[in-house]
Amino acid sequence: MAKISSFSCGNHVVYPAHGVGKIKSIETHDIGGHSLEMFVISFEKDRMTLRLPTSKAKTSGLRPVCTSKEMASAINGLKTRGRARRSMWSRRAQEYETKINSGDPVSLAEVVRELYRGVNQPEQSYSERQVYQNALHRLAGEIAAIESIETDRAIEKVEKILEAA
Repeated sequence: MAKISSFSCGNHVVYPAHGVGKIKSIETHDIGGHSLEMFVISFEKDRMTLRLPTSKAKTSGLRPVCTSKEMASAINGLKTRGRARRSMWSRRAQEYETKINSGDPVSLAEVVRELYRGVNQPEQSYSERQVYQNALHRLAGEIAAIESIETDRAIEKVEKILEAA
């Protein structure tokens, strides 16, 4: 297995803009007379493959999947009550998208917690549901990678925590 810094073939990684992926290989390509080493990252959920120059890994935000301890901190954030926010949806949506694209599990958990609607709560708008689903799938994807379970099981786990809060 090829290895560069803390990333190895077969490892799950988090690319902030797309969520959890798996490094399939590390390839070398000749581009413009220069040899360029690239991670080939597969995102199963999106049926997408990303080729990222290894030299850009850090600046792009690529990181290993967080540890169980770090994820426990994010999950604890789900157990607190979400605060009601009265600002305009467009501004909140922008803040939520920024948090989702940060790839930080604690920020993802905040978005999930704030947008979660229980059985006895009012319906969400279509765009709120979309942002919620996006954050939920990103968070659950990382939980699934850490615990080696299916993403659907991780979603159920997160929703049970939210219902109990």
